[in-house]
Order: sequence, then C-alpha cells, then structure tokens
Amino acid sequence: MSDYTVTKVLDCKGLACPMPIVKLSQEMTKLKVGDVVEMLSTDPGSLADVPSWAKATGQAVIENKQEGGVIHFFVKRQK
Repeated sequence: MSDYTVTKVLDCKGLACPMPIVKLSQEMTKLKVGDVVEMLSTDPGSLADVPSWAKATGQAVIENKQEGGVIHFFVKRQK
C-alpha cells in the first residue's frame, strides 16, 4: 500500500485545460508542507500538464493512476 495519507480530494472531473491546473495550484496554497492532495481529472492533457506544473512549482507527483476514465494524481506539497 501507499506510504502517504491523502489530506484533500480535489474533483476536477469534466474540467478542460487549464482549469485542473488552476484548481490544483489554488488548493496547494491551502495545504501544509507534506500534505497530499488527490486530484481527479478526466482531461487527458493533465497527464502531461500535472507533472510539468509540479516540476515548475517544486511540488511532487508521488503517484498517478487511471481508473474508468478518471485520472488520479497524488501530489505532495514540498514547499
């Protein structure tokens, strides 16, 4: 199993680029360092966008998986 606990689930299903990243960015400012947000997305572009955003902002995508057309990103606040 995973060695992290999800602090917040952020439902971005049905949103198109750039809204999942906008919502994720806003949510990260509310979290403490070390917290993990699970973002749910149906936008295939988020598969590239979320890791790029995380790298640019110093956050960490610790896992992602797809289940039934929904992409689950687990992003840890690093700073």
